Amino acid sequence: MTDEQAIRDLMDTWLRATTAGDLNTILTLMSDDAVFLVPGQPSMHGKRAFAEAFQSMAPIVRIDATHENREIQVHGEIAWCWSYLSVTITPRSGGHPSRRCGHTLSILRKEPAGNWVVIRDANLLAVG
Repeated sequence: MTDEQAIRDLMDTWLRATTAGDLNTILTLMSDDAVFLVPGQPSMHGKRAFAEAFQSMAPIVRIDATHENREIQVHGEIAWCWSYLSVTITPRSGGHPSRRCGHTLSILRKEPAGNWVVIRDANLLAVG
C-alpha cells in the first residue's frame, strides 16, 4: 500500500470511528502530542484533551461526517492532507441537526512501525 493510500484509509477510519463513537480507534490515529485548531476555541493539545472533549459530546450528540480529499502530499516522514469536510451534528435528545462544512488541513507523521498519525489538524468549518 502506498503512503497516500494509507493516509486516505486513516482519514476514512477516523470518520467511521467518529460516527460510531469509537474513541479508542480515533486515539490510535493521532500522536500523543497532537494539536487541534478549531475556529473560536482554544487550541486542544494532546490525546487527553481530545478524549475529554469527545467524551463530553458523545452522550449528547451524534456526529456524521463526509470528506473529500483535495490533496495529499508525502515528503519523507511528514505528510499533509487538505480536505473538504461536511459534518452533521444531531442532538441525541431530538431536535434539529446542525451542519458545518469547510476545509481542513491535517499534518501527519510516519511512525517507526510504518503507520501514519495525525500530529496537527486545523479545521475551518463554518455553519453551512
